[in-house]
Amino acid sequence: MRFCKTASAIATSLIVSSALITTNATAENWSNTEVQLQALGELEVVGTGGTATTTIVTFQHAGGWDYGDNFFFVDYSRYDVNNDANFPVEDSSEFYGEWYSNFSLGAITGNDLSFGPVKDIGLVAGFNFAPEVDSAWLLPGVRFSLDLPGFAFAQVDVTGYIHQGGGSASSSVFTVVNEDSSFMVDFAWAYPFKIGSTSWSLEGHLEYIDGREQTNNFGKTDLEYWILFQPQLRLDLGELLGTNANQLFVGIEYQYWKNKLGEKGTDDNAAQFLAVWRF
Repeated sequence: MRFCKTASAIATSLIVSSALITTNATAENWSNTEVQLQALGELEVVGTGGTATTTIVTFQHAGGWDYGDNFFFVDYSRYDVNNDANFPVEDSSEFYGEWYSNFSLGAITGNDLSFGPVKDIGLVAGFNFAPEVDSAWLLPGVRFSLDLPGFAFAQVDVTGYIHQGGGSASSSVFTVVNEDSSFMVDFAWAYPFKIGSTSWSLEGHLEYIDGREQTNNFGKTDLEYWILFQPQLRLDLGELLGTNANQLFVGIEYQYWKNKLGEKGTDDNAAQFLAVWRF
């Protein structure tokens, strides 16, 4: 798989900078690392007009340190053709990843920045990468950490969505050459609760990304705004079976994606089986 040099350099810079700052402020105060399996969902395939049964394996890590927190995930997605003759069977898998470092202004300055439901404000440095289309996006912005009753965490990120290109206009497969800058608003949360003696969690995120014009190797495309809603309902299966709690979960992930990847009229509305191993 190809990966643009510009995106690779930016990714390396962000990761190294975050690691150095974290190391200087001592190691992580807390961390959460998971492998997630999502299977059996029928999702839309952008640019084809068809669908595919999709299996996704996600490696995800979140950790906090003295002056903020880091979060990243990498998805591996595999597609099985359902009803689309144009689906590229010879390339039916892909990788995608995101990284976010948040720097708490309250912790850095030593001041109480809380107001209303907001308990802290942070500066966010985000990076999204999609190797299959030789593209990456920078997401600089602000995070509002919220204090909501019963929530393990809740936050709103308001960031830019700035494309970093590298694809070739003469490529034989679809690649993004350039794209207008846009913005993102994202609400992420986790809400644990009990039903009898069982432990559950409702968690996920809701994002909005504004429309923009994209230049690719097939010409120019006016992309639509999109809304992506991905809640997960998890049951602590390990606790239920009498083994380790907070380690093995099962449930469902629902995905609603209006104008998927900016393609007007292409909408996901599907549930997938979810299994999570936390270590």
